[in-house]
Formats: sequence, structure tokens, C-alpha cells
Amino acid sequence: MPLYEHVFIARQDLSGAQAEGLIDHFAAVLADNGGKLVGSEYWGLKTMAYKINKNRKGHYAFMRTDAPAPAVQEMERLMRLHDDVMRVLTVKVDRHDEGPSVQMQKRDERERRR
Repeated sequence: MPLYEHVFIARQDLSGAQAEGLIDHFAAVLADNGGKLVGSEYWGLKTMAYKINKNRKGHYAFMRTDAPAPAVQEMERLMRLHDDVMRVLTVKVDRHDEGPSVQMQKRDERERRR
């Protein structure tokens, strides 16, 4: 099956647990349609470069999936309809990188410098 990477931004007024719950919700949608979640990361609440729907900040989440195209299309459709999700980006990749994403590596680097 094709490999995909997804990043979505959730509203700033959600709690961290609710934002992470969205990852589980969308992973269940993939599983129902024959796909699987390979890995996920919650990047936290971050300030955006410009306002989206009157929000200055958003909860960022990253998902690595192995799913057929119809499962990804259904998940994206439900993400766009969900009130808590502001933006979605999906990219088809040839392979998933091992270890944490670049965003999480930066966080680890900052903690080591302190």
C-alpha cells in the first residue's frame, strides 16, 4: 500500500489531550477503511505565522500512515468537516524515515542545550 504523511492543525482552545485524541479518532477512520497508522507525533501548541479562522496558535499533529488511497481520501474528507481541525496537509512518500521527525529532533536539541 502507499505510504503517506499527514500534518493537521487543531484549534488553540482544545486541551492537549483532546488534540491527541483527534489522532486516535482519525487512526480509527483509517483502520475502518483498510489502512493503518504507522506512527504519530503530537508537536504541541505552536504560534502560526498568520491567523487562521481568527486563531494565532494551533495544536500541530503528525501522522505516518500505510493506507490505500480511498481510506486517505475518506480521512481527509472527515478532517475537513471536523470543527476542531483548521488545516490539513497530506504528502505521499516513498518510505517513512526511522526515528522522530525533524520537528521533534529540534525539541530534543533545545532540551539538551539547557
